[in-house]
Amino acid sequence: MHIDIILGYLITYRYILIIPLTIVEGPIVMILCGFLLRFGTFDLFPLYGALTVADTIGDIVWYCIGRFWGLPFISRFGHFFSITEKSINKVTALFHKHHDKILFISKITMGFGFALVTLITAGIAKVPFRKYLVLNVAGQLIWTAMLLGIGFLFGNLYTSIDKGFRDVALAAIIIIAIALIYGVGKYITKRIGENLS
Repeated sequence: MHIDIILGYLITYRYILIIPLTIVEGPIVMILCGFLLRFGTFDLFPLYGALTVADTIGDIVWYCIGRFWGLPFISRFGHFFSITEKSINKVTALFHKHHDKILFISKITMGFGFALVTLITAGIAKVPFRKYLVLNVAGQLIWTAMLLGIGFLFGNLYTSIDKGFRDVALAAIIIIAIALIYGVGKYITKRIGENLS
């Protein structure tokens, strides 16, 4: 009985529940949601909206940290997030010339390697909030659609696999998806860094 009640709440409030999960770990949650979308667990538009809003909230928090606490925050807590003053200074130097490109491209590649650095640096460099938000949301709409699409495609692949191998296939699909996204993202970020320097 208690399990039925809990499951009922989870189903009823599923869009609200994915918001904090997405703020903490956006890409993985988005791929998983795309996978579940294939099986009818979610409806596309409420899911797309919830994921976009959630990831944007997280990015606004990091921007505010950079804007209001900046380098003192980095020197005290940066090691918890693998962020150094050196990495902040490197991105800040590029920001003065290319902050529009950096913000947009970092969003659609998730800025692998220095995503948080980019978001915090936007605040430190005092990029106007409205501009930051517009560029961030524009990139976020593309990024969310890409990850949902990847998850949905893996859902299709999963349904075509023989039942006896589905558990193994599911684990392999998750590992491949994460490795693919992080690998491609790191490559793109490296190339962009080379082109902007």
